[in-house]
Amino acid sequence: MGCTVQQYLDIHHPFAPVFDSTSRVLVLGTFPSVQSRANAFYYGHPQNRFWPVLAALFGAAVPSSVEEKTDLLLTHHVALWDVLASCDIAGSADGSIRNPVPNDLSKLLGQAPIHSVFTNGQTAAALYRRWSQPQNSVPMVALPSTSPANARCTLEILIAAWKPLWQSATKETVKF
Repeated sequence: MGCTVQQYLDIHHPFAPVFDSTSRVLVLGTFPSVQSRANAFYYGHPQNRFWPVLAALFGAAVPSSVEEKTDLLLTHHVALWDVLASCDIAGSADGSIRNPVPNDLSKLLGQAPIHSVFTNGQTAAALYRRWSQPQNSVPMVALPSTSPANARCTLEILIAAWKPLWQSATKETVKF
């Protein structure tokens, strides 16, 4: 019986956040997967349900290109980034993360009227609570992971669980 050794790589986040001056909600993942890094955009694994969930919530077609994905996000006032700027990671598993360094969310939060943060999974939620939430006052809602590793959640369960994102993104906030 062979023994596999996990190879850890020190990786820095390879792409910018997606947001504009009309973004109302921020979705934070943990860190881009191997396939996302190879594709140079978020949620690049073909089995990840992130894009089908968002498309269902907003009554849109599932986007395939980076441009279509960006358009889906920005049209519906959704910003997208990850909690971590860099880390040591073996493959794509959140559970393998070592030496996490958080992204500085202050610039994004200062340029967009974000009123809610939603995390894609419990690891992103825990990292946000530890590293980012103490520096800002934006409330966070932890949503179930859209990762294929979260096989216990069907697409239908994910769509229902992610409905608060839709509600928050479509709700206008009044600033005094």
